[in-house]
Amino acid sequence: MHRKMTTAVAGFLLLGLLFWVGPVRGQVLGGGLSPAGTVPAASEAPNPLADTTVSPGKALLFDLEAKFAKATAEGGGRAFAQWFAEDAVTLSNGEAPVHGREAIAKQATWLAKDYQLTWTPTDAILSPAGDMGYTWGHYEGHSRDAQGNPIVTTGRYFTIWRKQPDGSWKVALDASNNEPAGAGDCCKLPPGE
Repeated sequence: MHRKMTTAVAGFLLLGLLFWVGPVRGQVLGGGLSPAGTVPAASEAPNPLADTTVSPGKALLFDLEAKFAKATAEGGGRAFAQWFAEDAVTLSNGEAPVHGREAIAKQATWLAKDYQLTWTPTDAILSPAGDMGYTWGHYEGHSRDAQGNPIVTTGRYFTIWRKQPDGSWKVALDASNNEPAGAGDCCKLPPGE
């Protein structure tokens, strides 16, 4: 019992540290930033899923992320919401927290043909007890505006996975924030104006 309590306390302390780090999380954890502090282009970034030296725990979490991403790409928001635990929480950029899978599903109403959300984990850590873990990485959202012009949003995400009593894995917490605007983005007019 004491060991489980110590593991839980250590896990909460780790989570608190990760949230305390906030906007510089990528830099503190080596979040795929180049020496200049910019995000490398997708073609430049190493693919962590192709690394054959990953630990079994990291491989498990990368596999969960790959299945989660594939289901979302094929099924849109409805499929996305199915990966969350009943008591899960989402923290989205500039929005109030959303509590519970049902509430998450009410917000995740996009169709795969209208919006494509893709992501790649940069790293993953499994708890020593093997019942919780986290992943973090880069995401992209692709859609079109009313005129049919492409819209791309990019950012970082952090997902906490928790093993369920039935042995399945579900998302307990998902947090994301958009990349900062690029140099010169502040003054661009939309296409056609």
